[in-house]
Amino acid sequence: MITLDGSHGEGGGQILRTALALSMITQKSFKIEKIRANRPKPGLKAQHMTGIKTLQELSGCVAKGAEIGSETLEFIPKPINKFRANIDVGTAGAITLVLQSILLPLMTAEKESRIKITGGTDVLWSPPIDYFLNVMMPHLQEYADVKIKLEKRGHFPKGGGKIDLAVRPKENKDKLNLTKREELIQIKGISHSTKELMDAQVAERQARAAKFFLNKLDVPVTINKQYADSDSTGSGITLWALYGVDGEVSTDNPVILGGDAFGQRGKKAEVVGEEAAKTIYDEIMSHAAVDSHLCDNLIPFLGLFGGEIKTSKITQHTKSNIYVTEKFWDVKFEVNEEKKIILCMNRYY
Repeated sequence: MITLDGSHGEGGGQILRTALALSMITQKSFKIEKIRANRPKPGLKAQHMTGIKTLQELSGCVAKGAEIGSETLEFIPKPINKFRANIDVGTAGAITLVLQSILLPLMTAEKESRIKITGGTDVLWSPPIDYFLNVMMPHLQEYADVKIKLEKRGHFPKGGGKIDLAVRPKENKDKLNLTKREELIQIKGISHSTKELMDAQVAERQARAAKFFLNKLDVPVTINKQYADSDSTGSGITLWALYGVDGEVSTDNPVILGGDAFGQRGKKAEVVGEEAAKTIYDEIMSHAAVDSHLCDNLIPFLGLFGGEIKTSKITQHTKSNIYVTEKFWDVKFEVNEEKKIILCMNRYY
């Protein structure tokens, strides 16, 4: 049985989420201690429990110690044998973080799956759903036909957001190759808010501030404004930069950099928009092919299929995922801290 130290690196929930996904693929059991040891309230939270319960429902796997607040978990995987589920986090726990535990196993399963999840779509300390849809998902299409329909946005504290996930595995197992980028073609984005903030024009103000900051790049900037029903008041903006050749966006190993920001009570919409714009601007100026948040999400794919990526920053989340991935597969990552290049030569899957 693989033993994991939950306090390693950033010491948050990333180690557990990745371990659950890789355990299901390799069918190797693991035990993790000191879960989220570096967080103010250590132990399992609702979104971690949702990932575990979803995998239990889909496969009948065994999870000893799976309860809110538990700092130790023993996980014994079983093959997925059910391909339909309706899941409710029960809080504003991030749906995108739940996906980190269940999506990779579904992408490598034997059949097409359909999962509906209720929870938070746009909450602090997690990738917003628009980032997942427009930055992460284009890279997944090489390995599975992944479709996510956003049915309702969910904000803190009530959540209630809904997505409909469909996954059809593919045979393609090509290596990832994301070390170079071509010319910046355009920047796109979505600025959203709940309907009760419509009179204050929050979505428009976020978008206007972001666009004003990014005009210095001299490329088209298109930001859609959206107002939606939600159980809690909230807003946010996600931006993504697209690269290609001769004005055409590349689709093979696409280079897409993302940046985002969330609205909060007392935080001006203009500040939210500029914050997201500054984030993506810094990513663009880094000359990397993978932004720092996408990087850690791609580490399990590097372990699974092999390849090489160049990122803007090697974060603690990335290092945590490397730690876990090397535990489950007989692979070794080479990390060039100076050039921000991560290489995994071999593919074992």
